Amino acid sequence: MTDKIEAVQRMQSYIEKHISEEISLAQLAQTANYSPWYSSRIFKEMTGFSPANYIRRLKLSKSALRLRDENVKIIDIAFDMGFESVDGYQRAFRKEFSCNPKEYSKNPIPLPLFTPYGVKFRKLWKKENSTMERVKNVFIQTVKKPARKVIIKRGKKADNYWDYCQEVGCDIWGILTSIKSLGGEPVCMWLPEQFRAENTSEYVQGVEVAADYDGQIPQGFDVIDLPAAKYMMFQGEPFEEEDYCKAIEELQYSMNNYNPAVIGLKWDNDNPRIQLEPIGTRGYIELRAVKQ
Repeated sequence: MTDKIEAVQRMQSYIEKHISEEISLAQLAQTANYSPWYSSRIFKEMTGFSPANYIRRLKLSKSALRLRDENVKIIDIAFDMGFESVDGYQRAFRKEFSCNPKEYSKNPIPLPLFTPYGVKFRKLWKKENSTMERVKNVFIQTVKKPARKVIIKRGKKADNYWDYCQEVGCDIWGILTSIKSLGGEPVCMWLPEQFRAENTSEYVQGVEVAADYDGQIPQGFDVIDLPAAKYMMFQGEPFEEEDYCKAIEELQYSMNNYNPAVIGLKWDNDNPRIQLEPIGTRGYIELRAVKQ
């Protein structure tokens, strides 16, 4: 099983790196070190998608982000992402997102973008208890967040990522990613009691937007208003993606043992604690509010 996971992860990494190019099954097979037939079989087994469908969905989602953020022509997007014609790209975009790419570029709305979770992550649904060999470096800085709105999707009882995904599903992240955020990416939050609706979860996923945001709110999502606040941002060392549970554990251990009084501050439990997506190349990041 480990060999198959490693092979599929290599194929996923290759696709991510070469997504703007034409990617053949032969190239993926060479990356996986298996035959094309077997590579395609284990890719679908581990991800739930055929390589072609996976690549198509990822190309369309990346093109949607470019349409949202760049002043770019539809024809350029179509050929940059490897589609044979503008019509073919437009049909594929409409089939995937139920809207026309030109209309979307003029008026971006929340979309269910495809999130290509690495198969190594999929096999780590339960956080394993582990003994830390050492406490790694944790970098700390204070940041200020303005008054803002947060578009959130509530769970039921979840107080952590794993339970939340089982209650709500992991596809929520794609919708959140499609909404242009103040910080450039969605966030996960542990909500204080005053921000929680009755019979809903402490842990939520959302996206921070401007205080005067008046764009579309996806169905089933809520909006909360957060005041301006100071945060301490804790950032761990870069990590291998299969070690992300340990990276989270190490940082949270350090954060929980840090006393902000050494710099004249104390924890502000009236504001949410924030978690960013664990990305190995930058290290795991959490933010916790502080006050004088």
